[in-house]
Amino acid sequence: MVKVSATGREKYMLSADAKELDLATLLADTANIPGLTYIPEYINPSQAEQLLLIIDQQIWSSQLKRSVQHYGYKYDYKKRLVDPSMNLGALPNWAQDLAQRFYLEGLTEKIPDQVIVNEYQPGQGIANHIDCVPCFGNTIISLSLGGTCVMEFTRVKTKEKIPVLLLPRSIIILQGAARYEWQHGIAARKTDKYYGREFVRDRRVSLTFRKVLLSEKYK
Repeated sequence: MVKVSATGREKYMLSADAKELDLATLLADTANIPGLTYIPEYINPSQAEQLLLIIDQQIWSSQLKRSVQHYGYKYDYKKRLVDPSMNLGALPNWAQDLAQRFYLEGLTEKIPDQVIVNEYQPGQGIANHIDCVPCFGNTIISLSLGGTCVMEFTRVKTKEKIPVLLLPRSIIILQGAARYEWQHGIAARKTDKYYGREFVRDRRVSLTFRKVLLSEKYK
């Protein structure tokens, strides 16, 4: 693996042989988590750069240890709740375009209407969790931009752990068991080891798309 610097951002480039080997290993790991789909290079470098430029022009919230942006609906982390009063309006065009693409490609049964953007600086992470079950639908889609990191999946019943390397411009799709029976989280550290290789973390931005489920009392 060769690490190079481009336009002030550190990027990771793999040789053709190494890339093929890594992706084969990665896809084999994800196959062990029922309901998890991993798609590398879902968007091209130009699209990724444009998304980051747009996102960084928006206002970041610092209510958590990491910076976040909410679109569509605001999510109450403490109460683990979404209700109509938290509606922020339609998704911005860049998010709506991706949501429509997910739907048209059959990656989700319903068009997402809520997006959370998370910024992870080196050393930051997120605790193991299952996305709020009564708040969001069966499909969770997350797009990675910027740096590389390892997300660890833990099966709730058996405590089995499987690491998944989240490469820039990849998406993961959680459905079925992956959505409801496995926790996912990112350890708060500055480097990750994956099959004997060390990845130094850079700034990473994730875009998580979900469909809000409103309780019957709000309908």
